[in-house]
Amino acid sequence: MLIIDSKDCENIDKALKKYKKKFEKSKALLQLRERQAFIKPSVRRRGEILKAVYKQQIASGKIEG
Repeated sequence: MLIIDSKDCENIDKALKKYKKKFEKSKALLQLRERQAFIKPSVRRRGEILKAVYKQQIASGKIEG
């Protein structure tokens, strides 16, 4: 739960901006999207390995990214 301390004289737009910034930092939306579908650990690991191989190929110059 996000709590925003707002002073009485503070503008509602500023409070909303603070809330949005805190929401982004908490990464709640990313967690929600990740939990929408179950991904088997083996599939997740395979994806990480393929991503690492791709990054290595870019770093070595074999693929232009």
